[in-house]
Amino acid sequence: MAKDRGNAETYVRPIRRLLIGILLLCLTGLFILWRIDSPRVERLRANLVDKVVPSMEWALVPVTKTIGMIENFQSYQRLYDQNQELRNELRQMQAWKEAALQLEQKNAKLLDLNKVRIDPKYTYVTGVVMADSGSPFRQSVLLNVGARDGIMDGWATMDGIGLVGRISGVGQNTARVILLTDSNSRLPVTIQPSGQRAILSGDNSTRPSLDFIETPELVRPGDRVVSSGDGGVFPPGLLIGQVAKSPDRRLRVILSADYERLDYLRVLRTHVSEQITDPGALILPEHPAAMAIESDAAEAGADAAPDTTESGDG
Repeated sequence: MAKDRGNAETYVRPIRRLLIGILLLCLTGLFILWRIDSPRVERLRANLVDKVVPSMEWALVPVTKTIGMIENFQSYQRLYDQNQELRNELRQMQAWKEAALQLEQKNAKLLDLNKVRIDPKYTYVTGVVMADSGSPFRQSVLLNVGARDGIMDGWATMDGIGLVGRISGVGQNTARVILLTDSNSRLPVTIQPSGQRAILSGDNSTRPSLDFIETPELVRPGDRVVSSGDGGVFPPGLLIGQVAKSPDRRLRVILSADYERLDYLRVLRTHVSEQITDPGALILPEHPAAMAIESDAAEAGADAAPDTTESGDG
């Protein structure tokens, strides 16, 4: 075995050296050939390139295919992104369309009722949020406006977009606002466009729940929630948010107000509605014939009274 291994190494080494020498010789010749500046050598180089380079196209096929696949994937990714952007824009356009239809319907009603006296816009007082409760069991903020500014208990507060809460406690220079998310907050609301009435109940979460809905089947996620004005707590039509369905299948409200950035709040001056206590002209006057009969009966009673007195004296 040792002899066979030695004989193999004896023959392999000279052959290896011979092949390396031939390779070096060919490379040196090719280098010299490429460096010679002669018309004949230039033609030889051109013929050599024409013969060798076209036959290497098969080696470039995988690279070409791979590059094409990468470009097609990038193009598909761009198309997918554009499709998603178009879907989002379509959803936004549908929301704007719904809002435009509601405004058009409201405008048509107002045009039909243009002879009816409409209350002026609610005026407001803007206050700066000084501090919040900082408690997980109470959701409230403190404003730098109070009784000196004419603030009263129960007035609604907004952040410019949606309803935030109501005034609950007024000092001379400050006022406390109970937020809609507070567990003590209860507000009658209207769900549009179905017109369903419900109660917005705060539970110290960012999405208060909707309770006591008249017909829950008519309420869908995405419907607008506004104040109903029932009970005279808040003015009607104030934007609150949109309906959403929680993982526990309960209907909740995504508030439009940005509760993370309550820097300034608007306190709406609520006009107290006039109370009618005297029926006045609501009750028709009595018939003239009935009034005449009652007058005759009264006169007859007056005439009979003296006779009774005289008979008693006698």
